[in-house]
Amino acid sequence: MSPATPAAPDKIVTGFADSTSLLGSPERLRARADEEGFLFFKQLLPKELLLELRRQVLGIVARHGWLRPGTDVMDGIADPDAIAASDARDESLKYIGVTRDAYREIQGLELFHTIPHHPRLIALYEALFEAPVLPHPRHIARVLLPAPSSAPTPPHQDYIYIQGTHRFWTLWFPLGDCPIELGGLSVLRGSHREEVLDVTGAAGAGGKEAILCGKDYSWVQDDYECGDVLTFPSHMVHKGLPNRKRERVRLSLDLRYQSADDEIEEKSLVPHMDVAAWEEIYAGWKNDRLKYYWKSRDLRLSPWDASLMQNKEKIC
Repeated sequence: MSPATPAAPDKIVTGFADSTSLLGSPERLRARADEEGFLFFKQLLPKELLLELRRQVLGIVARHGWLRPGTDVMDGIADPDAIAASDARDESLKYIGVTRDAYREIQGLELFHTIPHHPRLIALYEALFEAPVLPHPRHIARVLLPAPSSAPTPPHQDYIYIQGTHRFWTLWFPLGDCPIELGGLSVLRGSHREEVLDVTGAAGAGGKEAILCGKDYSWVQDDYECGDVLTFPSHMVHKGLPNRKRERVRLSLDLRYQSADDEIEEKSLVPHMDVAAWEEIYAGWKNDRLKYYWKSRDLRLSPWDASLMQNKEKIC
């Protein structure tokens, strides 16, 4: 009798290859992307810029009473009792990490919407796409409070949530140092070659888990320093690691980029979770340059395929 097919990959490799040296060689950069399915860059973004955004986001977290009184805000030391009380009142903590009111404040931060347009990021995706780049305006902040209902993001492909072109890429990076035990992001090397996988219901952000029965890949993970970034295409399976430092808040950003010539799904042009209209988000900004920047592009919209979100039975 042949052995049972494994339910999901369980091989773990620690250590991302740094692709910084390939930034001046677009062909080699694209070759590594094709082979590995992801690219990791040490200190691609200025640390001081990310730490300023960290200060602003944690300031919001502190004003909502979720940090331990008397501690340095930048340390992100959580107050578990206050978080548990909020968790009991607002199920949003289970899906977006904080209450909708707090998330609306985060979405209104001008720096949160400015960093995705950093010249180093635009240059990276111009090299990958060999075309003008469109950063999606729907940016996602992950504010992982140690709430009773919280769970790590399950293994998934981003395509089912974003749709539009299959050629978009996700960029992930923490706001601050993020060792493995704080709960970084792990990718399934080689899974970018898969078609869109069936999903089943799961705890954690997104509420869907890719069905990985019989897939023979390895999970790759690493420590992140502030300024490090990880990027991968839309079919790459990835997951959040559990936060084993339960007294610490973990902050990170999810951004998406595509060729401006490719089609885009309309929901990628509205604020994440519909927590506010763009007019509310832009209120108080000092610079108008990035307001509605995508409206100057001749975008091609594509329809939403709800069938990709339907849960299937997981039989391995």
